[in-house]
Amino acid sequence: MLRGNYPATVDDKGRVKIPADFLSELRRLGRKFYVTSVAGDHARIYPMKAWEEIERKLAKRSSYNPARQKFLARTNYYGQVVEMDGQGRILIPSILRESAEMKGDVDVQGNLTYLQVWNHARFLDQLNNNPVTAEDIQAFDELGA
Repeated sequence: MLRGNYPATVDDKGRVKIPADFLSELRRLGRKFYVTSVAGDHARIYPMKAWEEIERKLAKRSSYNPARQKFLARTNYYGQVVEMDGQGRILIPSILRESAEMKGDVDVQGNLTYLQVWNHARFLDQLNNNPVTAEDIQAFDELGA
């Protein structure tokens, strides 16, 4: 499982060095990843096995399903298959890098089966502008959290 938040940096070539606490788990899952986004505000790094599971679920839906079409249009626009280099770096695709303002300081966060990468300032704004509500607490309880 991938969990926690670790600061990192996106270099001038658009690569993020995967924090050591995530590296061994990701290497165990393979060298290829699908890097994408739904909204273009942050990157999601899926091990190919996890992304292929999503694709299998989507393939069972009609190609006319509007949610399927919208999801694939966005994840294909922002997404690319990338390979982790020998130093544990993963390239963030240029379209996504520009949209999500991925340069300099970023937060790499575990999300159980994939990683999220956020521009640090953008993530703090998102946290501050989206406080936990009573409805959220109830939903957390239903999740067993």
